[in-house]
Amino acid sequence: MIEHHRSSESGLTADVPRPPVRSEVSPRRRRIFLGFSLSVLLSGILVSLLASLWLPFPREPELLFIGPLLAVGFLLVEQLTIDVDAKRVGWTISFTEIPLILGLLTAPFEVVLAANLVAGLAIQVRKRAASHVAYNAGVLCWEIAVPFLIAGVCSEAFGAAVPLWLCAGIGAVSSSLISCGCAVAALYALGNGMRVSAGLLLGGRTLVVGLLNTSIGLVGYELAVNTRWGWALVAVLMIGVLALYRAYSGLLREQRDLEALSDVSLRVARSGQHAARVLSDPDAPAVSAIGEQVSVDEWEPVAERIREQLNATRVVLRLSLDPRGEVSTLVAGGPQPEEMNTEGAALLRECPLLQLPGTHVRSFRSVDAPEEIRRALGRRGAHEALVVPLRGTNQLLGAIEVHDRVSRWRGFGHADIRLLHTLASHLATAMDNRRLLARLRHDAYHDPLTGLLNRTGFREMAAEALQDSTAVVLRVDLELLTTVSEALGYAWGDRMIVAAGRRMREYLGTHVPVARLEANSFAVLLRERTEGQAAEIAASLRELIAEPYPLDRLVVEATAVAGYVSSVPAEEDAEGDVDVLLQRADVAVRAARNGEDGVRGYVPSMGQIFLRRFQLVTQFRQALESGQIEVHYQPKVALPGKRIVGAEALVRWSHPEYGRLSPDEFVPVVEATGLVDALTEFVLERALVRIRDWLERGLRLSVAVNLSVRNLADETFPERVREAFDRHGVPPGLLTFELTESSVMADPDRSLPVLRRLRALGVVLAVDDFGTGYSSLAYLRQLPVDEVKIDKSFVLGMGTDLSDMAVVRSIVELGHSLELSVVAEGVEDDSARDQLVRMGCDTAQGYLISRPLSEERFESWLWARTTREYPKGAPELGETVLRVN
Repeated sequence: MIEHHRSSESGLTADVPRPPVRSEVSPRRRRIFLGFSLSVLLSGILVSLLASLWLPFPREPELLFIGPLLAVGFLLVEQLTIDVDAKRVGWTISFTEIPLILGLLTAPFEVVLAANLVAGLAIQVRKRAASHVAYNAGVLCWEIAVPFLIAGVCSEAFGAAVPLWLCAGIGAVSSSLISCGCAVAALYALGNGMRVSAGLLLGGRTLVVGLLNTSIGLVGYELAVNTRWGWALVAVLMIGVLALYRAYSGLLREQRDLEALSDVSLRVARSGQHAARVLSDPDAPAVSAIGEQVSVDEWEPVAERIREQLNATRVVLRLSLDPRGEVSTLVAGGPQPEEMNTEGAALLRECPLLQLPGTHVRSFRSVDAPEEIRRALGRRGAHEALVVPLRGTNQLLGAIEVHDRVSRWRGFGHADIRLLHTLASHLATAMDNRRLLARLRHDAYHDPLTGLLNRTGFREMAAEALQDSTAVVLRVDLELLTTVSEALGYAWGDRMIVAAGRRMREYLGTHVPVARLEANSFAVLLRERTEGQAAEIAASLRELIAEPYPLDRLVVEATAVAGYVSSVPAEEDAEGDVDVLLQRADVAVRAARNGEDGVRGYVPSMGQIFLRRFQLVTQFRQALESGQIEVHYQPKVALPGKRIVGAEALVRWSHPEYGRLSPDEFVPVVEATGLVDALTEFVLERALVRIRDWLERGLRLSVAVNLSVRNLADETFPERVREAFDRHGVPPGLLTFELTESSVMADPDRSLPVLRRLRALGVVLAVDDFGTGYSSLAYLRQLPVDEVKIDKSFVLGMGTDLSDMAVVRSIVELGHSLELSVVAEGVEDDSARDQLVRMGCDTAQGYLISRPLSEERFESWLWARTTREYPKGAPELGETVLRVN
């Protein structure tokens, strides 16, 4: 990279149109530039000899004392430079024309040339820019010789008709243009030329600044020579001009910094959009690998932009994107120092430049740094460095190093430090958001227990595969899981699930999509396979996951069933529907349970399942009237006092032909056909009757009833609820409606007004299965709810999974911060209950307290498993309080 300080005489540095640092200069271009530098030096010497042979100015020996003063002047104006970067163009505004015009008016050519060379080469030595001494020395000669020649020709041509100061002024302005022209020519020699329009703009700015500085020098000279106390006026003038330059520099610096922040933010945002597209792949690798793959590549322009903004020789981004501790290093500018080839977390932990507390920017200079820091700078090939850590939430994400400012002799300033601190804050926030985005997107498509695809991820993957080719959807269910969970606990059942998923993944390989659909059910997508091949794979998987599972000192024998379906059934319209394929695979699994080998392929005759669903729909109203459908109650207990506060109403159907039906089987069917209103009113009536009965016996217990999407879309529903309250004489506060986020957000424009009207009645509203929705936290504040129910999957996993415990604690804290009551479902053991008590959870519900019971059995349970307490020992004075024994 070209650097010569004397270009600032023109008001612009020679490295203003500099080539990008990170593009390496080829050996051929280096040779061309070397030849160009020698040509500049030789031509500068020749033009200096020509000027020394013919000069119009007197050469009195007594004027030689001015030489040291001019050298000091040249050095002084270099220290008063003002660096400005506007729209990625670097300016160095200085006052070099002022000592030059004074030299033209008062001193011999040889004296001014010597002063210029001494000052210029001294600065080059100070900046350790010896690689371009020949080029810079030649430019220094040109910058003095040409102005003297122009001034001499002008004086000889016009004589007394033109004042001497005008000839000197023309010569001084020419020095500015010569410096700028040499810089542009040097860039062309290196193969990084600039457009004609940019060159003309550069020349125009150079001319303007040169005229201004020359005018100041001429006015100062005339005042000092011809006016009494003129030097005082000159001093005032110089102070004012310097203040003006500084103010203008500050404004441009602020503009430049704002543009840089905007540009970096835009680049990071675009990087985030690209990352989002990559991360949305359901079959994406681990989050850490994704983050490294996307972030390092996409942030390369960010590093280069920071380097350009701070006018540095090099910017190093060290990014710790891998939880295992791997550090990725990105270098903008070159060449790459040897230390940056080091890999591993030790680079962040052991490097003395990076051991920084907080997020403040640290400045290091080799001239005054301790020996350890000097060695670190030496390994980087730098004399000055700004270092700032990138800190996320309780984690060091990386660091930014900025090495050696190019166009500023005295190094980085306070404005550079402030800008770097702001940029680092933006990058740290972006990295934190990127990691969070990666985790959210990964979790949206993957099962948290096994790490396999979840149902959503499998559907996305299968839908994409079915667009281009045929496929077979294979479903495998692990049996005996419920028995294991009941005997040993859900943690052991989870261990079986994880082991089964691992076996399937190892057998099929990483290229075959495998998903966990629900508790013990897995799905596999086989591309370009025949049904015969699918049958063989299904049989192998069934045998594989049915092998014994060693659990601690026990060995559990398990069984499995498998079903599969092809994506090209004969002459059917739904052949590409993933949900249809999954449903048919499920039908095949059900058929496999009745077979001998445990494997079945779907055949159209299995469509009798649809007939069953049709029968359930047509028989539902009769079941309501005949008493086949019952309401069971599961008690809810306040923590930590074990006081019974109410129960949840759960529906059960005892079918005369199919036996006890699971709500998961008939409720979706009823809801899909529009009969859910009848079911909700049935449960609501039974719940209000039960509450009224309890009130008459002095028991103030609430009942929770589940609502569906159709209930929330019915504008008349709140009015019917109010009429039911009036009919039964029940206080609204003893009824709780439980709803899921998905039911609300299916049509928020219709459901939210219904919820607000229910809330106005005094009904308690609760969000069920909280924590499982993708955007539960985002919409919670919009819902007019009083209570959140933590999904039982998190509560069941608290004992074995720290992340589940963290989720439960976060939900409890969030609910309380929003002044909501928090209910935990799925409390199965004393340990979970004690943990919830310590977290401050309000209410518990689960098998530890009781299973769902019919009305008669629930009444018996209340008498057998609770203790009654009366106000002041007198039952007639108030309500009875029930506590679990």
